[in-house]
Amino acid sequence: MIPLENPTNTSQIKLGIIEDDKVIQTNLMRYLELSGQIKISVSAFSVEEYFSKIQENPTIQSDVLLLDIGLPGMSGLEAIEPILKQNEGLSIIILTTFEDESMILKAMCSGAVAYISKKTSLKKIEEAIRIVANGGSYMSPNIARDIFNYMVKSKENTSDKLLSKRQKEVLEKLVEGLSYTQIGKALFISPETVRTHIKNIYKALHVNNKVEAIKKYLSSDLYGSK
Repeated sequence: MIPLENPTNTSQIKLGIIEDDKVIQTNLMRYLELSGQIKISVSAFSVEEYFSKIQENPTIQSDVLLLDIGLPGMSGLEAIEPILKQNEGLSIIILTTFEDESMILKAMCSGAVAYISKKTSLKKIEEAIRIVANGGSYMSPNIARDIFNYMVKSKENTSDKLLSKRQKEVLEKLVEGLSYTQIGKALFISPETVRTHIKNIYKALHVNNKVEAIKKYLSSDLYGSK
């Protein structure tokens, strides 16, 4: 999870949902709309139905999309790129029972900015939607931990690494969702030192923000060529 340092967007969040389980979809819609700050702009049981509704009513707009993976017809993974091509400003949150590391990597590298297990509480899902709507990214802590361990194991024998040990520690904490202050406390360094490390990480990875840094981290390019 990547919390914003100073979130300022308090306007209503327009949310789309693609979920084939009627009970889950209904519970999500009922709970999230109770907040008063989230409005369901479109809901569908499949990607095909989603595209059909968008085509029928081009004025439908969403800030954030909750997208399941195991859908009838086109899967959520297959849908990420065509959905983003249609709406480049949309932020996609994968909400699924699938927690396979390779699937998570594929989703994030395809353009999803968050990956949440369906075991996550409705309160945490609402929190993730707010973070993503404000330009951040989110990953369930257990998934973030699994991904980090997976990447370390898969790259442990690679000698051509782009980041120093300390930079990787800082980036790991970003993946876990800690703020600059929290990272500093965890690593026993000042928030300003954390900020400096992050600036250097951006330079090393040739990215401009946290979301891009984490995507690069999740890609096979972070530690150099395979």
